[in-house]
Amino acid sequence: MDLLINIDVPDLAEAIAFYTQAFGLTVTRRLGAEVAELSGLPARIYVLEKPGGSIGAAKDPRRYDRHWTPVHVDVVVDDIEAALARAVAAGAHAETDIRVAAYGKLAVLSDPFGHGFCLIEFLGRGYDEIADREAP
Repeated sequence: MDLLINIDVPDLAEAIAFYTQAFGLTVTRRLGAEVAELSGLPARIYVLEKPGGSIGAAKDPRRYDRHWTPVHVDVVVDDIEAALARAVAAGAHAETDIRVAAYGKLAVLSDPFGHGFCLIEFLGRGYDEIADREAP
């Protein structure tokens, strides 16, 4: 099996600029005029140009203002301060300051297209720092 991440965007050129600048990704290939494959993370990312208002899943129109979805991307970084500065300089919106949790440092952001994502710098044993706790 393989994992691919597909991100709908209203403007492909703007998305390529953001994701390459924010995360150091590279365009691996173009799949027609409306799709680009980006590499540089463990999963390939495809940005797909889809106009705002076009119909997505369940007859729900796409919108690119800030929106919430129960699925989002976490990008694990070695230096959260540098990664946050790079992402914001590329056009991301920082929604929280860097917070420290038992497992690491975390910042919540959104890309220029309203998609939420988090930056995480693991500390200590990462998520294993909370794995030993009893479930409620």
